Amino acid sequence: MKYIISWVLRHIPRKIIQLFAHRLLKFYSLFLTGSKVYCPVCDHSFSKFLPYGRLQPRENALCPSCLSLERHRLMHLFLKNETNFYTSKPRVLHVAPEYCFIERFENYLGDNYVTADIESPLAKVKMDLHDIPFPDNSFDVVFCNHVLEHVRDDVRCMQEIRRVLKPEGFALCQSPQRYDLATTYEDSSITDPKEREIHFLQDDHLRIYGRDFGKQLENSGFTVIPVNMIEKLGINESNRMALPLEEIIYQCKK
Repeated sequence: MKYIISWVLRHIPRKIIQLFAHRLLKFYSLFLTGSKVYCPVCDHSFSKFLPYGRLQPRENALCPSCLSLERHRLMHLFLKNETNFYTSKPRVLHVAPEYCFIERFENYLGDNYVTADIESPLAKVKMDLHDIPFPDNSFDVVFCNHVLEHVRDDVRCMQEIRRVLKPEGFALCQSPQRYDLATTYEDSSITDPKEREIHFLQDDHLRIYGRDFGKQLENSGFTVIPVNMIEKLGINESNRMALPLEEIIYQCKK
């Protein structure tokens, strides 16, 4: 299965995957009955999660029911345990919306939930993150996960997110990180897709953030609160939900 998923991620256009993958995987979930792993996003248990990844698929990563990955489950738990997101009905801008959240957030927030992306068929608003088409102080919450590594000018995009955020709001801007790197690695001379994949994890990535990612967000104007959800939840619960054990949540405030 992991080789099939790896091939699909590398060769099938993202738009097609977003539209059809969930139907096939929900059928496959019927063969994964059990209680060894638990997805807090859709509240389902399985014998295991599916592998996921382009080059070296991670075992036990993808929920076959809601398509949440490790980072999505971590984000959901942060919102549930550490914020009033699920009780306050905030106005939300969700950039590059993830399938596992869209229907849930739409049902909960209604017109307060705005999805946006430059190309995703799942988003309602076509938007370039370098120039967000909303006024200052428009949103209580902005989600922009695994996007900043793709954009031409990540600082400009961070500043745009901060601009549309209300004074008391917060943004989550998670991105892939290499924790063995002290500083973010960029090299605009690397243009070959195969070389980009080697250096930046994907051929459409322009950078890979290091341990300084939180500082990069601060430099754009945010006040950043790092939250270690793994410490809060404990290693046993984190493993049961297959959470990313090194990832820190960066809660960005205006």
